[in-house]
Amino acid sequence: MTLAMDNKWGDADRPVARHVAIIMDGNGRWAAQRGLPRIEGHRQGVETVRQVVETAMELGITHLTLFSFSSENWSRPKQEIYDLFGLLRRFVRRDLSELHKNNVKIRVIGSRAGLEDDILRMLDDAVALTKDNTALNLTIAFNYGARDEIARAAKRIAEDVKAGVIAPEEVTQDRLAACLDTVDLPDPDLLIRTSGELRLSNFLLWQLAYAEFVFVDVYWPDFTKEVFESAIAEYQRRSRRFGGTSARSTA
Repeated sequence: MTLAMDNKWGDADRPVARHVAIIMDGNGRWAAQRGLPRIEGHRQGVETVRQVVETAMELGITHLTLFSFSSENWSRPKQEIYDLFGLLRRFVRRDLSELHKNNVKIRVIGSRAGLEDDILRMLDDAVALTKDNTALNLTIAFNYGARDEIARAAKRIAEDVKAGVIAPEEVTQDRLAACLDTVDLPDPDLLIRTSGELRLSNFLLWQLAYAEFVFVDVYWPDFTKEVFESAIAEYQRRSRRFGGTSARSTA
């Protein structure tokens, strides 16, 4: 469903989504619309991330997962990839201490293959510094692809079966879920995608099985607090049945 921007915020009688996942889409098109280089769209997108983290905490959301760099993004021009990694470095250097001060716990999911050593160290340091924080669980999907994640999990299980650690009949949904990057995280209640595109783009394919989807017709740099609140209000109006006949809450 594409969200209309006239939604009114708030329903005190309905729970706010516990876990919100966001596909941050449209930085390049935002820049092109203004005659700017793509990197300017990405820079503005970083500012939006800061605002979204603040808003999530204000709304009482406990888990926020952001799709920041896809495993398919390596096909982009080398200069754009270089610029994106530069923005990541600046974001961590500039914002990590503030996130830590605000009790935000950082987690990173995705493949480590192909990432430069300084990027890996920087991400690991951010995770280690914030590991005991409790206000908001901020998960960054970086160099992430859901099919790759599921394949890596299946490989781990296959190795355990081959080694005799488990029997084939012990391969269950729960065991596979325990081998995913998102182990110990609740499944998202709500997926938001910006830019008006209506697809998942290989993001959290397993975890989004019962999530509500809201698609908004604004580019990521224009994803304001008001738009975020409207998406949450739309979620609150949904009736979640999880395959049953009666609505039930995950709050």
